[in-house]
Amino acid sequence: MKDLICLKSSKAAGLEKSDINYLTKVAKAATHEASKVLMKNYGKISTIENKGRIGDLVTNADTEAEEIVIDYLRKSTPDISILAEESGSLGPNKQLTWCVDPLDGTTNYTHGYPFFGTSIGLTWSNMPVLGSISVPFLNEHYWAAPGLGAFCNERPIKVSSSNKLQDSLLVTGFAYDRTINIDNNYAEFCWLTHRTRGVRRGGAAAVDLAFVACGRLDGYWERGLSPWDLAAGICLVELAGGIVSDYGGNAFDLLSGRVLACTEGIREDLIDVLAKVKPLDKHCFGVN
Repeated sequence: MKDLICLKSSKAAGLEKSDINYLTKVAKAATHEASKVLMKNYGKISTIENKGRIGDLVTNADTEAEEIVIDYLRKSTPDISILAEESGSLGPNKQLTWCVDPLDGTTNYTHGYPFFGTSIGLTWSNMPVLGSISVPFLNEHYWAAPGLGAFCNERPIKVSSSNKLQDSLLVTGFAYDRTINIDNNYAEFCWLTHRTRGVRRGGAAAVDLAFVACGRLDGYWERGLSPWDLAAGICLVELAGGIVSDYGGNAFDLLSGRVLACTEGIREDLIDVLAKVKPLDKHCFGVN
């Protein structure tokens, strides 16, 4: 068996099978509650605010869903810390932490574009343990935990069998600082768009990872991400048979904001591309 991050972290945390079962149940239930809030407000948003960067939005649905999730997690697991996108760090300062993104893909959601979800991942010392991701518009719920596997709507899932980059369909994204940072992923996007069947930009990292885990997409890379974007999806990809690392193929670091998640068959090719493709000249995208 591969040396999985989530398996290592669950062992390091001293979690027994009964603990994993309970915490998985909690994550799934909390995700379900958030999904109900998102669908209730979909197409009927009452407030939209900009958090200071282009495209970095927060709506009443974000805050309402996060409040419900935090309340549920606090009641169900009072001794576990919480790191939530809108509320920050909450609860006791423990190594076990829930990473909560109540609405991943807020810009999509704001425009009525139905590619969004809720992501709740459990980490131990910043290493993913288990996770739950909902894609409510598609009525899909993904979850994964060590010793249990990876699932969508309670059916086992696995990554694709793709082993040629030219035959693969990839997905990526662009960080909020893309207009001022030359390390913005544009060059990698262009290079791989010309050498694969295509590269999608979904706009919701957790959903991207879920789609890699279930085999709809063959690989995903991105930078500028937060722990709540990644924690749950990393577990999904790993336990569905995929490979997760940094851009160079080294150990994944949740706090780095960078991830490469893909099938084993195209991993080396993607590592090679990400190492050799140089950023576009800053004048190509309006940076002085």
